[in-house]
Amino acid sequence: MENYIVRGTDKNKSFRFFGANTTGVVGEAVKNHGTSPVVSAALGRTMTGTLMMGNMLKNDNDRVCVMIKGDGPIQGITVEADAKGNVKGYPHVPVVDIPKKENGKLDVSGAIGNALMIVKKDIGLKEPYTGQIAMLSGEIAEDFSYYFATSEQTNTVVALGVLVDRDYSIKQSGGFIIQVLPDATDEDITKLEEKLKTFTSLTTYMEEGKSIEDVIMMLLGDDAEMMDRTEVRFHCDCSRENMERALISLGRKELQEIVNDDQEDLELVCHFCNHKYEFDKQSIVELLEEVADEPEVVLDEGQEIVFDLDGDSEIVFELGGPEETQE
Repeated sequence: MENYIVRGTDKNKSFRFFGANTTGVVGEAVKNHGTSPVVSAALGRTMTGTLMMGNMLKNDNDRVCVMIKGDGPIQGITVEADAKGNVKGYPHVPVVDIPKKENGKLDVSGAIGNALMIVKKDIGLKEPYTGQIAMLSGEIAEDFSYYFATSEQTNTVVALGVLVDRDYSIKQSGGFIIQVLPDATDEDITKLEEKLKTFTSLTTYMEEGKSIEDVIMMLLGDDAEMMDRTEVRFHCDCSRENMERALISLGRKELQEIVNDDQEDLELVCHFCNHKYEFDKQSIVELLEEVADEPEVVLDEGQEIVFDLDGDSEIVFELGGPEETQE
């Protein structure tokens, strides 16, 4: 199934819009992480919203990261996307079992709980731009809209939907963003608001066979002009080389302890795609030789050390004997 983002404006330049079909992308992420339905919905909505935010970036090397940190059973979600349509993401807890809402829908807000949404944009400046909001609803779409209003001072409509099948696969996933431009008149805004009042469910329209372009034209009419179309994909840039660099960064004391313990192999797991990297004793010895002249890193029991890999993904090590290290 084709996964893509379209963007454009209406002919009067009153609105700009972004629309995404992410069914396959979210399906791949859900398969990688083995998520339960409510987590699939939360992760899929966040991935779709972040992908469209990435499409707003100007340069190919620009990136955006959206982190949700809550007190609900999911605990958190982290998603990264770039301007080229690449996205990766993971839930902190992949399997959550909570009752559905009274209307029969998945209780995404209940799974997330009271939460913060943190947006980091790396656009080539000395420091990344960071914005943060307290999530109002926990349903994610409304929270993206609130973020745009408070952090970017842009009135924005956001719709995000994920339809999970009985076998836990993803039947439909997509979303759209419509933002008010400075030349919009009160009449233009009122007209859109009236159409939104009768708008039902995005995934219902997708199940009926409507494309994202069809949905946008339902709201903006024939005035909607599609200006660009970008293929999107789940892409994780983890590698064995990155994992080796992270291990080297531990220093010789930690590496020597790994060599001396009874564990046969060390397994590192990427948070974003769940790919496993195994290092046997000989591999660790070779890495130890590379850091023979490096200063030692000394940590107290239970203390964490975090390594930023080229400003992209982080690997976290905790002293005290964990058998798995994760990116």
